[in-house]
Amino acid sequence: MNIIIKPLITEKATSQSELHNCYSFLVNKKANKVEIKKAVESVYGVSVNKVRTLNYGPTRKTKYTKTGIQNGKTNANKKAVVDVAEGDTIDFFSKL
Repeated sequence: MNIIIKPLITEKATSQSELHNCYSFLVNKKANKVEIKKAVESVYGVSVNKVRTLNYGPTRKTKYTKTGIQNGKTNANKKAVVDVAEGDTIDFFSKL
């Protein structure tokens, strides 16, 4: 099971990484905190203090068009905020 899908690089996530040494990842919906911690430690070679997870449900939208009402939704996803030990850093831009 692929646990880490991708790192999240937003303004808020970047400021959290600079100020508080916390990094955000989009992870598999079925992964738990222990699995996320082991995956981040093995992939990035850092020691993890704490993992916080957030489950986001699908966003439902309705469009009114000429042909009628169109219903749609986005996928549900899970976000993990990982607190890395003091002195360790993760560089997402080194592999570009």
